[in-house]
Amino acid sequence: MEQVADINDPTMLLRDVMEKWPQTIPVFIKHKMLCVGCVITPYHTIQDACSEHKVSEPMFRSELLQAMKAH
Repeated sequence: MEQVADINDPTMLLRDVMEKWPQTIPVFIKHKMLCVGCVITPYHTIQDACSEHKVSEPMFRSELLQAMKAH
C-alpha cells in the first residue's frame, strides 16, 4: 500500500498531490477550485490554492487526506 503523504507539509505542491493521488481531484472540483488543469498548479501549494479560492485550509486538507486514504 502506498504511503500517504504528510498532508500538513506546507511545501506540498498541488501538482504532486494530483499526480500521486488522482482520487483527490474530486475534492478540488467539489470546492469549485480551478486548480485541475491550471497552468499555475505546478507552482502552487495547498495553502496558495485555499487562499486564492477562499476555502478553509484545515477542512480542505482533511478532505484531501480522506480521499488519499480511500484509495
